[in-house]
Amino acid sequence: MDRGSAALLVVAAGAAVGAQAPVNGALGRVVGSWQAALVNFGVGLAILLVVVAVAGGGFGGLAKMPEVPWWALLGGACGVAVVTSSIVAVGALGAAGVTAAVVAGQLTASVVIDRFGWFGVREEPITPGKLAGVGLLALGVWLIVRD
Repeated sequence: MDRGSAALLVVAAGAAVGAQAPVNGALGRVVGSWQAALVNFGVGLAILLVVVAVAGGGFGGLAKMPEVPWWALLGGACGVAVVTSSIVAVGALGAAGVTAAVVAGQLTASVVIDRFGWFGVREEPITPGKLAGVGLLALGVWLIVRD
């Protein structure tokens, strides 16, 4: 995939993240926070089962699961943390506040992960520009949630 297409794909996914908190929050107000997270992941599982079966090359690659490092399974736990905290917090922060806070957390963690080369990524130094970016994003979160 070329960089332009990749960027557009991720921007579209980011837009979905912006909608995810209020949609899941509405579900959570009816069925409960943990139950809404369960429904969220159940729907996601159903969609992924179809995608893998039809367009993803089938399920054969799952036979390699014993070769996966333990920490590679943490993505599911991270997803639970993001979805459930968003369901709980959207009433207090609104969709913009939740999205801003999630992005700030993502960027901050990503800078640290890059710095130490965790999870198989290439080590990247923490530069003054990166620190400024994290600081400006923190300021942006504050400006969005302060009201």
